[in-house]
Amino acid sequence: MKAEREYPKYTITPKAERAILQGHPWVYDAEIVSAEGDTENGGLVDVLSKKGRYLGTGFLSQQSKIRVRLISRNANDRFDGAFWERKLRWAWDYRKSVMDEADLDACRIIFGEADAFPGLTVDKFHDLLSVQVLSVGMERLQDLLLPLLVKILREDGQAIRGVFLRNDVALREKEGLPQGKGWYALPGEATPESPVVEITENSIRYLVDVENGQKTGFFLDQKYNRRAVSRLAKGKTVLDCFTHTGSFALNAAYGGAAHVTAVDVSESAVEMARANAERNGLSGIMECVAENVFDLLPRLEKEPRKYDFIILDPPAFTKSRKTVANAITGYKEINYRAMKLLPRGGYLATCSCSHFATEEKFLAMLADAAHDAGVQLRQIEARQQSCDHPILWGVEETNYLKFYLFQVV
Repeated sequence: MKAEREYPKYTITPKAERAILQGHPWVYDAEIVSAEGDTENGGLVDVLSKKGRYLGTGFLSQQSKIRVRLISRNANDRFDGAFWERKLRWAWDYRKSVMDEADLDACRIIFGEADAFPGLTVDKFHDLLSVQVLSVGMERLQDLLLPLLVKILREDGQAIRGVFLRNDVALREKEGLPQGKGWYALPGEATPESPVVEITENSIRYLVDVENGQKTGFFLDQKYNRRAVSRLAKGKTVLDCFTHTGSFALNAAYGGAAHVTAVDVSESAVEMARANAERNGLSGIMECVAENVFDLLPRLEKEPRKYDFIILDPPAFTKSRKTVANAITGYKEINYRAMKLLPRGGYLATCSCSHFATEEKFLAMLADAAHDAGVQLRQIEARQQSCDHPILWGVEETNYLKFYLFQVV
């Protein structure tokens, strides 16, 4: 049995050891002091301290700066099919425990490092799974993991008809993996005819295209934040900026808003938002406009005030530490403009989906914007991503979404 558990040994720096002991699962190439033994790219290695202490076992990535991604800190684990089945069941059981049954129609089942599946994302959209594989270790395991996950879900009464791979992501190239997208061939099963599926979230129906939609097809992480907006929107005139396919606007309209204007720079996104409004019988309340928000907000300042609730859900303005300052400038511009537009007693929903724009930086930006706009903010709620995107303490990358509801006073 001992030979079965022996892997190449990678000794790391004290700094890297501290990070692992604090919960972070990555070892960078520059943190490796020595390597003993050989394994192929994507194979398993043991990680040791300079004093020889076992710290964990993970996948080797020979081309990435993240050289090892840990999957276990238990020296007694055996990384066989039973091990991976336990982990998949654990991930699904967690979602069933923390979410209502209706919310499982569209949810994230695997959230990478937060579920100890480094580099793997699996989103469930009704009867389709949309999968992103961003590490070579997960790529090597997908033929074990994906059929196993489908089996687990079907045994639990979920009618999964197919799995779509959304591997059209530049990050794969850092792992030496090609980009691409297409159906994953489940053993013995025919390829589904359509990558388009209808989901229901917060009682609102959407068509999701898992082949061509952004990321895996639909942004699931704001599910409960959208519900919070719906509760606040009754009777209000709402401006939803960066609406994408209209999710916040639809929730506001469904919650009883008097009128909702949904704005996005993308013509195709606005068309989808318009179609979603029609699908849910909300076209009479919801107006969809294709315009650049950075141009729209200053122009609206010159018009009579007509909105008493503004929603700001911009895309990530920064995806690296190098561009954080520029991103904060962008966040401040739109928040300042929104605060100027709102009447006293108006409401603001604002968020950032970049973990590089930390909560501390985001709050400081909001304080500066409020000062410059000459208003005071009364906080209603501070929220984060939905619980199917769990935040793993010690892994800052899993803590990325900041969402605030304010009243302007």
